Amino acid sequence: MKGLYCRAGVNESELKFVIQETALPELLENHQVRVKVKACGLSPLDLQMFSDVGIHRDLVPVGREVSGIVLQVGPQVTFFQPDDEVVGILPLDSPCSGLCDIIHIDEYHLVAKPEKLSAACAAGALRDGVCAYTALHTLARVAAGQTLLVMDGASPLGLTCIQLACYHGLKVLTTAHSPQEHAFLEQLRPSVGVQDPLVARVVPVYGDSDMQSEVLEETGGLGVDIVVDSGVCLQGEVDEQSEENRFLPHKHDVISVLGVSGHWVTTQKDLQLDPPDCRLLHLKSASISFLNPEVWTASASQQGRFLHILKDLVEKLSAGVLRPQPQEPLPLYEATVAMETVQRHPRKKAVVQL
Repeated sequence: MKGLYCRAGVNESELKFVIQETALPELLENHQVRVKVKACGLSPLDLQMFSDVGIHRDLVPVGREVSGIVLQVGPQVTFFQPDDEVVGILPLDSPCSGLCDIIHIDEYHLVAKPEKLSAACAAGALRDGVCAYTALHTLARVAAGQTLLVMDGASPLGLTCIQLACYHGLKVLTTAHSPQEHAFLEQLRPSVGVQDPLVARVVPVYGDSDMQSEVLEETGGLGVDIVVDSGVCLQGEVDEQSEENRFLPHKHDVISVLGVSGHWVTTQKDLQLDPPDCRLLHLKSASISFLNPEVWTASASQQGRFLHILKDLVEKLSAGVLRPQPQEPLPLYEATVAMETVQRHPRKKAVVQL
């Protein structure tokens, strides 16, 4: 049985993704489930995260968001039976690659897949869906009537945040990186109910537009209650050479658009705040939370809440409340090239169908 693995180099530019033969134990542990994988979502690898939690391997399994069918269950499994369709995220310390035909996974990392939801859609939307739930519910504790600014709304995470926030009655503003993305975001409508636009205002950041002034104008000068970013610019000069980073907002602009008691949810791992930034946050009694997409799988202390998030996520995907941009499933032989692309461009998504 073959799976996709990452061989670490000296730095991230030297990462190599290789197909490797692997074998599974014949016997299942008490709470393990044997799953035949039907689809696997590919997301960027954060090798520093593995090191931080004490996982050191020469070959790191690739592809952890999986959808498949239960083949066999361990002696103490209570949640599933053979032939059940399931979706889940492999834990950080799993030795299996999600691109293996058969995997062993603990039952507490899986939820049932609704019949209407395709395996490819479920696997491709899991990671961004969990991130959106974590940002809005766990960290920001959203409530109806609040105002939310989603940076880069056309990205997979941004789109999921917009749809989830509108479902819960928030007013949503977002930014667009191109005229095409601007048109796409303005045309977003809910799948059911009143067909009002999902986004109250799309702020272009690809031209001469001033994000801060447009957001404050839309909110009557009060600012937004919540900001969810996709990274920020830490230096005074924006890196024009980097396609991924040239549209990132400056950290001071993000703080400036926060209202009193506002909450900033950031994906920036190395965020550094200068004293003037801290002073502005203090004046507004605003707060910052860091969005770590691996927080649920790196710690089992709140496993029940994680399963609740997964279950609610797949139900909303099945009902059409959350509608990710469709991804054309790729065959297994294209997985290596697809993973290299995803690693270089985290905004891109890829789903492999087995």
